[in-house]
Amino acid sequence: MLRNIFFSTLLLAGSFLAQAQDREYVIVVHGGAGDVAKLESDPVRSAQYYAALDSALMIGDCILAAGGEGPQAVMAVINYFENNPLFNAGKGATCTAEGTFELDASIMEGKDLSAGAVAGVKTIKNPINAAYAVKTKSPHVMLSGTGADAFAAEQGLELVDDNMYFATPKTMEWIDKLKQESRKNGTVGCVVLDKRGNLTAGTSTGGTFKKKWGRIGDSPVIGAGTYADNQSCAVSCTGHGEYFIRHAVAFNLCARYKYLKEPVEQAAGYIIHTELNVNAGEGGLIAVDKDGNIAFPFNTTGMFRGYLYKEKGRSGIEKKVGIGKAMVRFTE
Repeated sequence: MLRNIFFSTLLLAGSFLAQAQDREYVIVVHGGAGDVAKLESDPVRSAQYYAALDSALMIGDCILAAGGEGPQAVMAVINYFENNPLFNAGKGATCTAEGTFELDASIMEGKDLSAGAVAGVKTIKNPINAAYAVKTKSPHVMLSGTGADAFAAEQGLELVDDNMYFATPKTMEWIDKLKQESRKNGTVGCVVLDKRGNLTAGTSTGGTFKKKWGRIGDSPVIGAGTYADNQSCAVSCTGHGEYFIRHAVAFNLCARYKYLKEPVEQAAGYIIHTELNVNAGEGGLIAVDKDGNIAFPFNTTGMFRGYLYKEKGRSGIEKKVGIGKAMVRFTE
C-alpha cells in the first residue's frame, strides 16, 4: 500500500551528505541508474517504483532495528529486489543476445573484508544468497557459470527449473524482437551500517541488455561494483560496468575517503562526475561511511535510490526515496 508522499525541496544532483553524529544504523538502496525522464512523467509507474524502494528500506529497517547484522539486512533487501520484476536483477533481469538470462551478484563485509560473488549464473533464484554462500562456505571469492550453479545446488539454495523463470512480459518483448536499445538500466544494491558499527555492501544484476560471449560487468567484481571496509565505507555501484571496472570505483571511493581524508560525498561526487565523465562512464553509486554519512551521486538523469536511518536516543526514522533529482519523504 502506498504511504503518504511529501515532496521535499532537496534538488541536489543525486548526492547528499548527512550529518551523522550518533546514528544508530543506516541503510541505503539503489535500483539502477539511467534515463528516467519518461518514467517521472508517468505518475502510476513512478508510484510503483517509489513504493518498491520504500518497501526495500522497511525490510532492512525491520532487521536492523531488531539488532540484526548487516549481511542479513543486505541479503533480505536484495532478495526483495531480485523477486520484484520492476528491477534488473533476478526475476525481471534483462536478456542476453541469445535471449537467455545470466545473473551476477556480490556481497562484502567491512569488519574482516570477507567477500563472495557469483557471475553468469542461470538457475539460482536469488544470486545474492549464492554470493553469500561463496563467502561463508567456500575458500573462494568468485564462482562463475555452471560451477557456481552447481555449488548453489550443493548448498541447498533455491534453484529455478527453467532459465525463462527470470523473464517478464517486457523482457519477452525484447527476446522476440531483440530491439536495438533498452531502457532497462542495470543493477540493484544495498549498503548498511548496523548497530555494531559494521559495514556491509551487496549488489545484484541481470547485466547489460544483449550482452554476448559471457560478458561480466562490475557488479560481481569486488572493488569495482561492490566494496566494504569498516575503516572507510560500504559502496554499491550501478552503470556502465566496463568503466566501473577500469576505475575500480567502489575501492577507489574507499581509498579516497581513507587516505585522502575526503568526506564520502566529496569522494563519491568526484569519481562519478569527474573521473567517469571523462570517459563517458554513465551510472551512479550509493555509499555509507563508518560514521553513517551517506552519498548517492549519479551522472544520468536519474537513479532509483533511497535511504533510511535511526538516530540514537530518538524515536522514529528518517527515510527518503528518489527517482530523478528530487527526493520524496515517505511517512507511516
